[in-house]
Amino acid sequence: MHTFRQFLLVTILLLGGTVLHSQDIPTKNDVEILAKEKQDSLTVAVNPIISEIKEAVTDTVKTDTIKPKKELLTSVIDYYGEDYVYLDKLKNKVYLYNKAYITYEDMRIEAGYIILDYNTNEIYAKGIDSADVYSQKPIFTQANNEVIPDSIRFNMDTKKAVIYNSRSGQDDLKYIAEVTKKVNDSVYFLKNIKFTTSKDIDNPEYYFYTRRAKVVPQKKIVTGFTNMYIADVPLPLGLPFAFFPLTKDRASGFIIPSFGDNRNRGFFFQNGGYYFAVNDYLDLTILGDYYTNGSYAIRAETAYKVRYKFTGNLSLRFEKLLNSERGFPDFSESSVYNIRWNHSQDSKSSPSSRFSASVNLGSSEYFSQSINQTNNASSLINTLSSSISYSKTFEGEPQVNLTVAGTHSQNTNTKEINMSLPNLNASVSRMFPFAPKMGTKKGILENINLQYNLSAENRIITTDSLFFKSEMFEGAQYGAQHSIPISTNFKILKYLSASMGSTYKETWVFKTIEKEYDDGFNEGEGRVVQDTVNGFDSYRTYNFSTSLGTTIYGMFNFGKDKKFQALRHVFRPSISYNINPSFDQYYDSYEDPDREDPVYYSRFESSLYGAPGRVRSSSVGISMSNTFEAKIRDRDTTATDPKKIILLNNLNFSTAYNIVGDSLNWSPLRFTGSIPIVKKLDFNFNGVLDPYALSNNNRRIDEFNINNGGSLFRLTNANISINYSFSSKDFVDERNDEDDFDSDTFKNGGRPDDLFGDSTPINDRSKYENEDSQAKNDFEWYRFSIPWDMRLAYTITYINTQRQDEISSQSLMFSSNVEFAPRWKVGVSSGYDFKNNGITLTQFRFQRDLESWRLSFNWTPIGSTHTSWYMFIGIKSSMLSDIKYEKRREPDKRL
Repeated sequence: MHTFRQFLLVTILLLGGTVLHSQDIPTKNDVEILAKEKQDSLTVAVNPIISEIKEAVTDTVKTDTIKPKKELLTSVIDYYGEDYVYLDKLKNKVYLYNKAYITYEDMRIEAGYIILDYNTNEIYAKGIDSADVYSQKPIFTQANNEVIPDSIRFNMDTKKAVIYNSRSGQDDLKYIAEVTKKVNDSVYFLKNIKFTTSKDIDNPEYYFYTRRAKVVPQKKIVTGFTNMYIADVPLPLGLPFAFFPLTKDRASGFIIPSFGDNRNRGFFFQNGGYYFAVNDYLDLTILGDYYTNGSYAIRAETAYKVRYKFTGNLSLRFEKLLNSERGFPDFSESSVYNIRWNHSQDSKSSPSSRFSASVNLGSSEYFSQSINQTNNASSLINTLSSSISYSKTFEGEPQVNLTVAGTHSQNTNTKEINMSLPNLNASVSRMFPFAPKMGTKKGILENINLQYNLSAENRIITTDSLFFKSEMFEGAQYGAQHSIPISTNFKILKYLSASMGSTYKETWVFKTIEKEYDDGFNEGEGRVVQDTVNGFDSYRTYNFSTSLGTTIYGMFNFGKDKKFQALRHVFRPSISYNINPSFDQYYDSYEDPDREDPVYYSRFESSLYGAPGRVRSSSVGISMSNTFEAKIRDRDTTATDPKKIILLNNLNFSTAYNIVGDSLNWSPLRFTGSIPIVKKLDFNFNGVLDPYALSNNNRRIDEFNINNGGSLFRLTNANISINYSFSSKDFVDERNDEDDFDSDTFKNGGRPDDLFGDSTPINDRSKYENEDSQAKNDFEWYRFSIPWDMRLAYTITYINTQRQDEISSQSLMFSSNVEFAPRWKVGVSSGYDFKNNGITLTQFRFQRDLESWRLSFNWTPIGSTHTSWYMFIGIKSSMLSDIKYEKRREPDKRL
């Protein structure tokens, strides 16, 4: 690269020069170096030039009365040519060849061949044509705009340029134009242009062609008559003009709806509306649907985010559903709605406090009746839940934690809604009053600890039809409960771990009841009358518990030369004792003529926390936990250590014996366990064994089953579940399933996988955008292995509580996805119900990556009231996402 001093010398030689300051005078050595480097193309007489320069410097004239000419160049030109830089003094031109570039102000041109013309102050650049290969095409960069043409002419005075066969673009949108005229930094005029989002701009699978266009970089492209070409074949329809936004920032604008027809509601427009880019932290989308029979839907969705503080989104949906036409016998009318709100706070914004929200409430029929619900898996969910909470931690000794929350749980089958609005929980951290100031705590006394907990709640139980109405508050229950647990732990004989504890509770209520028998009701027919008494009341309870446990290890060695080298058994037995006194002082009675004994009741039995126990209990609990592990010879002959495997994991048994009970003192024996047969296969089982027999009326009696001619235990309940997931990646690498737990269905309470159908809504573009970004990195035209995955879930439930001796449920579910080719993906989800002898909800999924386009088809042929299909084809780029065609058959909601 030549220095500025050398370049200045050349300029003097070409243009005549002006008086120089002494510090800017090129030396003789500079001139000799320049002449020596290019002696084959330029010969310079050194001595005359140096003499002339010295004469100019030693001029004694101090004031020049001649007005200096205006400088031709307003900035320094930096230039380079790898093979040569040829200076033609006669033509006043500079030629640069091979990997050349010129930088002038904010303009930079890179090319294989560049000519700098001082006569017109123009730069001409083009590539190198060698052996029919055109390489090193010019790259014109000014500010943030970059153009890659075949050749370019640029005027350094006017900053205008003429560009031939330019290729440029912003974000996903690319274009190629035969001729481009640069008027200034903000306006370009183009002739014969092709616009596309294809990766291969020279051979795109589709493009928009127009003869004239105006480009405002970073803002917009406005064209004249525009026609769309697919595979170089023009479509019969064109547009009189077209507008392509180029802004990187969000911009408000209309959302083009999709259209179609429905056999029950007529023609429709769906998902049309307006997007509001409110500011950098907030946006708003208003969408609507309309059917010709009068049905309509309105949706408002907003997302907000403040970096390092919080982020969230809110969705409000309302649909007015009309089936058939008014006046017809099958006409029906209904309304459904759904509210979703998710808010999360950045942990760095306030370490001692946190506000979060996860709301999903609405009509129980929303997911099954919505005219715009495309997620089959969500329609199978029967529970909606919400939670809004604020928590605050007050640091200190002791630490105080405070949480105020509101919760909501809704059963979409029974339409019952259970709300806790609000509830308050406060706690004081655990305190050790006898702990030493230094060192660890030892012994029963030093480990004594206590804490304080407060729980207050206003509980509302209502139904779907009364939600958001004043009647929903009529049966509200509210109260508070204080508790002080005291506990300690210590060692006995070094190997036994013991613990003791007691809990004191005080419960406050504001509604109690009174019962009495009214024998004068309905002409002598008596009844029990219950009255509600408003006012403050309270009761206090306490209990005591202790436990003793240990861990026993058993090891059986079979020899290192054996394939099965060792067996390890980890046994954790524990025994506990619990006593709950009788609190009969909180019970009253009334006389019922139909009963011999008085009828006892507690005035707190209808309160929020229920009534205290009237029956004294003193029970001993027994539990045993077992784990079996083994060491086996590793198949890898290079491994030095044996392989450890788990044969039986957490085989647990638990029961209890009531010491003060009159009958049926033994509780049923419960057992759970899991067997890890192979990797990613979960074999879980649980059951209940009852030691008591049944009477002829199928009721438990105080007689052991073995004494009644039966076995030692009766198996009353049992369940086995097997889950197995595997894929082609298991043979190469571990699979990451974290994205499954972020699915819409999982957040609503469903499964995180696609066992009951794809858990991502069909019209959710984010799923495919992630696939596109991954495909850019690992796409290959030929794939010698076929990626696939499969999930299996089998469950069987046995019930025999009253001699049913039957399988109450048994089903096998499966889902699989296969990529037959790099751009073809097929999936299926289905199952079989062995109890009802029928196929469960079945869904087929077909996806085709058409490079710049995406084709998908989802079909649910079997699924009770959920049979439907959906077809979509459209451009993948979000900039042209409105260019699409979609067709669907909505699920048949009628039984």
